Amino acid sequence: MTYRIRNVAIAIGLALVAMLLTLFYVVNYRRTVEHSQATVQVYVAAHNIPAGTAGTAIVHSGALKATSIPRHGVVPGAISDPNQVASLVLSQPLYAGEQVTLRRFSDVHSEGIVGQIKGNMRAIQVPGDPNQLLAGTLKSGDHVDLVANLTTDGQGSGHVVRIVLRDLTVLQAAGAVPAVPSASSNNSSVILAITDTQVQRLYFVMRNADWTLELRPAIDAADSPERLDSLQSVLTSGGLR
Repeated sequence: MTYRIRNVAIAIGLALVAMLLTLFYVVNYRRTVEHSQATVQVYVAAHNIPAGTAGTAIVHSGALKATSIPRHGVVPGAISDPNQVASLVLSQPLYAGEQVTLRRFSDVHSEGIVGQIKGNMRAIQVPGDPNQLLAGTLKSGDHVDLVANLTTDGQGSGHVVRIVLRDLTVLQAAGAVPAVPSASSNNSSVILAITDTQVQRLYFVMRNADWTLELRPAIDAADSPERLDSLQSVLTSGGLR
């Protein structure tokens, strides 16, 4: 009798354990289903966005829009805040309605020079001597003006001096750019960001005039009125600004 009671008790205990395990599984499964069906906010492309677009341009141009989708529909790397890509550059195209993921972006600097220009901007390598290029002073990210001494007649006897280009961004400073082969051992180079039309003026000056770069202030830079200086203006204007 005692043996039978013990067996019955064991069977009842096992049945209770099985029931509890089943109940625990059902409760957790239900929670998992409810969790996966809950909606979360993600960002999708409002329109097609080409590769190479800067993250800051994407964020500030309204190219992203927030939408809610079931949690199980979120793709790996999806962003929850546009600022997550503001300092990056789009390395693969995004298509309208597609979730925005960090996998489509890369660091601006990892893209090199090409990651720092867009639209009608171009990069040009400018050779010159250390004085022209402010070697040892100029750093990547600085802004410069280009000052030129131009000949006004065919004999080279007449000259004017003026600032011909303003606020050019230095992409790489002298020393960071391999020197261009030249007869001068002091030759060096910088890489500047410039528009596709400004480059014509720059190239003309490089080929036909004496020139130098001047460093602009990092904060609150301002420009004086445009002017030409010649022998007459230098002799008559004194120290006027």
